[in-house]
Amino acid sequence: MASKVELVVEVKSPADKLWTALRDSTELFPKIFPEQYKSIETVEGDGKSAGTVRLLKYTEGVPMVTFAKEKVEMADDEKKVVSYSVVDGELVSFYKNFRVTVQVTPSAKDDGAAAGAVVNWAMEFDKASDAVPDPDVIKETAAKTFHDLDDYLLKN
Repeated sequence: MASKVELVVEVKSPADKLWTALRDSTELFPKIFPEQYKSIETVEGDGKSAGTVRLLKYTEGVPMVTFAKEKVEMADDEKKVVSYSVVDGELVSFYKNFRVTVQVTPSAKDDGAAAGAVVNWAMEFDKASDAVPDPDVIKETAAKTFHDLDDYLLKN
């Protein structure tokens, strides 16, 4: 039976700026987060649209995984939503299905002025066995990544 974990993160960066950074994560994340990513490369497709496959290589400091292959299942720049599945790597042995959906929406102050963005992140998964732990560390890492990316974007 599929399980779902959700996360909502409020950031100060404008939605368009944050979305652009997320869509450029292949190049950007290894530079901003060298403690997490050795490299990210596009191995199939154009790097952004549905059908794209990316190879993520993690540093020794990342628990449980050394690499993952992600396949973009759906991407909509207008609605600022992307969904991808993990198709190879250590996570595949822990979870039979593993899909993440990220959506960025502008947030507004009470007076209607733009006030940063809200990131809605959802992870759907099926454990390979009952012995497999819930992917809490992945949720925690996602939350930290969104906050750290926001800090980077506010300075750059």
